[in-house]
Amino acid sequence: MLKKTQITLNSIEIQHTVLPIEATLYQDDETQPVANLIYLHGGGLLYGSKEDLPALHLNQFTQAGLQIFAINYPLAPQAQLEQIMQSILLSLKTLQNQFATELPYFLFGRSAGGYLALLAAAKLSQQAEFVQPKGVISFYGYGFLTDGWFDSPSPHYLKLPLVSESTFQSLITTPSQEAALNTHFSTYIYARQTGKWKSLIYQGRDKFFYLDYSLRLAELNLPIFAAHATGDPDVPFAEFQALCEKFNPTRFVIAADLHDFDRDEQSVHTQELLKATIEFIQNT
Repeated sequence: MLKKTQITLNSIEIQHTVLPIEATLYQDDETQPVANLIYLHGGGLLYGSKEDLPALHLNQFTQAGLQIFAINYPLAPQAQLEQIMQSILLSLKTLQNQFATELPYFLFGRSAGGYLALLAAAKLSQQAEFVQPKGVISFYGYGFLTDGWFDSPSPHYLKLPLVSESTFQSLITTPSQEAALNTHFSTYIYARQTGKWKSLIYQGRDKFFYLDYSLRLAELNLPIFAAHATGDPDVPFAEFQALCEKFNPTRFVIAADLHDFDRDEQSVHTQELLKATIEFIQNT
C-alpha cells in the first residue's frame, strides 16, 4: 500500500523571503526498497509542484521497490538558475546526510525537472563529497543544446490566447517554491509567447549561461534514460536528438504531437514508458 510522508529538508532565502524546502516521500509499505528516486517536477522553472506525479507512476514505481523523494525548489523569476541549482544540491546533501542508506539513487525529472536532474548530475560529478547518482531519468527534458527554441517566441504557445505582461506580473509578486498549474501556467505561456523565458530564469552573460547552465560542455559519464515524443510542441525533438548524440542514453521514443505524454494514465505509451523505466533501473 502506498505510504506518503512529508519531510522538511532545509530553507533558502530568496529576495528576503525564507522559503521552506521539503520532500514528499512515497513508499510501498509491503515492498522492500531496492533504490531511491529523487524526483524534480516540471513547470518551466516558473511553476509546478513536487506532488505532480500521477498515481500510476507512484504505484508502479513504489511497487517495484523504488522509494521516491519528490523535492521542491525555489521558482523563477524571483529565483534564478544559480539559486535553483544551489537549493537542489543542498537538498541532495540533506537527503544523503539524513537518509544515508546503502541503496543507490537515481535523479528523475519530467520536462524542466529532467533538465534539472541532468544538470545536477553534471554538477555532482565535480564534487567529491557527494555520493554520486547511479543514473539519470529524463522524461521529455532538455539541456539547451540546440539554438533558437528557448529564447524566441514559440509558435506553439502563440496559438494560445496572449498573456499580458500585467497578468504575468500579478502572478510573480512574491517568491515561491510551489505554484499550481491551474493558477500559474500562464507564467510559462507568457515566457514562451514573448521569447523571454531564458531572461526570466537567467540574467547573466550568455557565455556563462551556456558554460554553467546548459549541457553543451557538460560531461555525464553515467547511465541515462531519456524519453521524448517526435512531435513535441514544447521541447523540439531536435533537442532530444542532440541530447542523444552527446550522451547516448537509453531511449524511449513515441510518435505523437505531445509534450508530457505520460499524463494520460490510460495510454499504452505511458504503461510502456513506466515498464521501460523500471527495467532501466533494474539493469543499471
